[in-house]
Amino acid sequence: PSYPGSSLGLKFPHPTESKELRARTETSIAAMMMGGGGQTYVLNRNTKREQGRKAQLTNIQAGKTVASIVRTTLGPRAMLKMLLDPMGGIVMTNDGNAILREVDVTHPAAKNMIELSRAQDEEVGDGTTSVIILAGEFLGVAEPLLAKNLHPTVIVSGYMQALDDALEIMKTIAVPIDTNDPEAVREVVRGAIDTKFVSRYGNLISDLAIKATKMVCITKPDGKKEIDLKRYAKVEKLSGGELSDCVVLDGVMFNKDITHPRMRRMIKNPRVVLLDCPLEYKKGESQTNVEITKEADWEKLLQQEEDEMKKVCEDIIKVKPDLVITEKGVSDLAQHFLLKANISVIRRIRKTDNNRIARVTGASICNRTEELTEASVGSRCGLFQIKKIGDEYFTFMTECEDPKACTVILRGASRDVLNEMERNLQDAFCVARNIILEPRMLPGGGATEMELAARLKEKAKAIPGTRQFAYRAIADALEVIPRSLAHNCGADVVRVMTDLRARHAVPGGEKMGIDGNKGTVADTKALGIMDTFAVKQQTLRTSIEAAAMLLRIDDIISGISQKKRGGGGGGGAQPGEDETFGDARDG
Repeated sequence: PSYPGSSLGLKFPHPTESKELRARTETSIAAMMMGGGGQTYVLNRNTKREQGRKAQLTNIQAGKTVASIVRTTLGPRAMLKMLLDPMGGIVMTNDGNAILREVDVTHPAAKNMIELSRAQDEEVGDGTTSVIILAGEFLGVAEPLLAKNLHPTVIVSGYMQALDDALEIMKTIAVPIDTNDPEAVREVVRGAIDTKFVSRYGNLISDLAIKATKMVCITKPDGKKEIDLKRYAKVEKLSGGELSDCVVLDGVMFNKDITHPRMRRMIKNPRVVLLDCPLEYKKGESQTNVEITKEADWEKLLQQEEDEMKKVCEDIIKVKPDLVITEKGVSDLAQHFLLKANISVIRRIRKTDNNRIARVTGASICNRTEELTEASVGSRCGLFQIKKIGDEYFTFMTECEDPKACTVILRGASRDVLNEMERNLQDAFCVARNIILEPRMLPGGGATEMELAARLKEKAKAIPGTRQFAYRAIADALEVIPRSLAHNCGADVVRVMTDLRARHAVPGGEKMGIDGNKGTVADTKALGIMDTFAVKQQTLRTSIEAAAMLLRIDDIISGISQKKRGGGGGGGAQPGEDETFGDARDG
């Protein structure tokens, strides 16, 4: 058959041969065809495009697949995942974020889901698994709605209304907590990390986390609290030793030794000077050549260097310190002068460690020795001592008055155990921080989600139009958390869920959840399974907003332009497509 445009001497393939058409059509031909009324392709031949329903369904599928990876890691009877990284290392964990961080995905929607867990981890530190499971479920329940030809915008507006109502309901069932009661705080932190590997060590990890968090908490003049655990609570992992040796030091520890063996290794109430400058003579920035005619001039040069060093050391000795710590190097000459003054020296310490030492000793870091004054000497440290642990020397600065930084020492059998303990400790840190910043609690064990589901189903009856379907879908999807908990501990899921629905249908049942160890319905408040309000709020908000965003995508265009591929066809041909030769391939 002849097609419009054949008079131009152009050959057009049959409209059904879209693959070939995409390969051959160039923008110039498309422009010529505009008058002819044929089908126009302006996109590059490498471009893959999914539109409308197909794009939405692939996004939903991707979200559900990512959720299925971490679904079995929810709850105290959770399974572990073993992951091999590209370098051949092994990670064993049940922390949602740690698992997804190692998984390599190519689908854009799946990448978006994995980003959720990272954001959750940075924001509140807990609930990384729940947020992925919920987001996957919210996407899953939208599938039948799309099949009924509900418009995505209607679904999204129903989702958003459900989110607003759910947050209001959560505020009404939240219980305030007294942060000064250590038992109450411990209960909450235990609830968060009981699902983890370290749960069998009892209160050990939760006590470490609470102590460290309270230590670095600073109340600002306007009454707000600031807790910077990342910068001021350092976790040091030392292989070997007993688990009971794990402690939070009332000071800091770092892996350094003194520079000279004759310096003191133990000082009580040391006066500490912190420096950020080298205690060695200045070297030329680039290559420096000096021409000397007389031998005496060489002596003068050496003398000058010595005088310079002596002056620097005298500036330090003037403030009578017992301990000098610098981030840069220390020359033999400087060591000699400081040793004569009975001063211990530690060199090349990390900037972060130096900041922590400044917080615990009250010293201020000086950039030049000339600026040293009495005010910059720290005297709040009670004991400086160097101990040998294993093959290495560690410096301890402990017994500090009111330290605002600390080091948490973890001891364990192997590196894998220590890494998992550290991950769990980070979660515990975040929970402790959330309680102190926002002292409100919600029942755990899926009780909050079931209560929200029950109340949202009631409210759905009053919503007019098709939005009611989307609103009700959120209520159904929330049940995935208690359902996964029951499933993971081997309970009879249908029976337990029916029992839970019945308990939540009557007033006063909002504390009924699942005992993750036995798989039975229980009062979570009595069992001490509580979640922080901040985590639950963030989990719900993040998952619903992410699901809503993915549902509103109706077109996925993936492909790279010829220019981006660079000269020699670096991108290569798409699998299954003809390779292009000659000029077209060379860009």
